Amino acid sequence: MSGHSKWANIKHRKASVDAKRGKIFTKLIRELTVAAKHGGGDIESNPRLRTAINTAKGANMPNDTIEKAIKRGSGDQDGVVIEEINYEGYGPGGVAILVECQTDNKNRTAAAVRHVFTKFGGKLGAAGCVSYLFERKGMVVVDAERCDLDSAMDAAIDAGADDVADEGDSFVVYTSMENLHVVDDALRKIGLPVTSAELIQQASTTVQVEPKDAASLLRLITNLDDIDDVSTVSANFDIDDEVMAELNDEL
Repeated sequence: MSGHSKWANIKHRKASVDAKRGKIFTKLIRELTVAAKHGGGDIESNPRLRTAINTAKGANMPNDTIEKAIKRGSGDQDGVVIEEINYEGYGPGGVAILVECQTDNKNRTAAAVRHVFTKFGGKLGAAGCVSYLFERKGMVVVDAERCDLDSAMDAAIDAGADDVADEGDSFVVYTSMENLHVVDDALRKIGLPVTSAELIQQASTTVQVEPKDAASLLRLITNLDDIDDVSTVSANFDIDDEVMAELNDEL
């Protein structure tokens, strides 16, 4: 599970920078639209949409922008048709990478993803080559500097979480997809400092990455995530904490 939580920490730092640039809104609007398209506009029956709304609000997206994106997805308002498409491949060290995209132009997206894989030492694979390694799960991140592990773990398990990982500056709570909001709400209600809650693709196995491959791998993943059409990047890597600490300032 280390790949998920370590990549999550990088993503949270990136999100802060992207939010300042206004870049994050493009991805959030697409996720709202696609979530509403596939599950409808009712957040009570559509956990994916509820997650998207919470994320959008956390990024200070105006309510009217959120509402327009939901209406567009549920068919109540005309707009550009957004489709979902996934790409699969391998990064340095043989790490499996699953790239989930939301796009109005598949040719543009395919070219951009292929370019990044090639530039940073990865290799695109055929559909299904790595997706079988991943399962959709919920992930709640808690600020470890403002609470203790025992409190976070007891509250998470009581709420129905599957596991809790100590990642140094954060505690990462894993749940089933269906229980994400139950666990998230329970932690927030008792005052734990939740910094994010999202659906992820959790890998069943991880690949230990050698230090010589770590920088290239993280640059590959980070640059894939920077593509406007890419919604999420999942990978089954594990990198030693000491190596991650050295690389953090470079990413």
